[in-house]
Amino acid sequence: MGGDVPSTFGSASSNSSSSNGQTDKQVEHLPMPSRNPLPLSASQEAQVRDIFYARVRKQCAEEIKAFAECALGRTFSVPFACRAPHRVMNNCMKLHATPAEQDAAREEWFALRMERARERERKARRKAEQEAFLREWWGLPEKDREEARKELEKLNQKERVGGYVGNNRLREANEAAAKRSKILEQARLERDGIDRDLHT
Repeated sequence: MGGDVPSTFGSASSNSSSSNGQTDKQVEHLPMPSRNPLPLSASQEAQVRDIFYARVRKQCAEEIKAFAECALGRTFSVPFACRAPHRVMNNCMKLHATPAEQDAAREEWFALRMERARERERKARRKAEQEAFLREWWGLPEKDREEARKELEKLNQKERVGGYVGNNRLREANEAAAKRSKILEQARLERDGIDRDLHT
């Protein structure tokens, strides 16, 4: 279909309401942290893209439905028999797949941070409960306190905007820090040597 135009044959459109039936009006929204676009990680950009595609599909729902009804029960004849509804659907999606709509999808993604944090916390707690039940059921030893503390810390971390530092950057930063501390240590030793010479 096109670069920025969402595919109608992909996964089912994602709804911005949560899985427990809350509507947009009931969900707590956070403001955009900045009007300037913030760098997001690849998975976060994919989530923004999914919201963008869902918004475009929602605006072109009637055209998509008309094309789907035309294509129903057909195989090889779809490109010929449904050419007109296909063009109407594509034109609608091209019309609505604008940078302004992408910005609106990004704003919606930032606004739903609280909902995503609650969902992540709910899943993590459910996973911990299931793991505790299985350990008790099979008579396995309890989880190490240090490991449980690390999982709790990870659960309490806020969602990071912009992803995490890559392994190579982290290694370079650690090497630079080690080099700086080594230089500082040498300077301190030289200074201590000069001080000793002055006192003797």
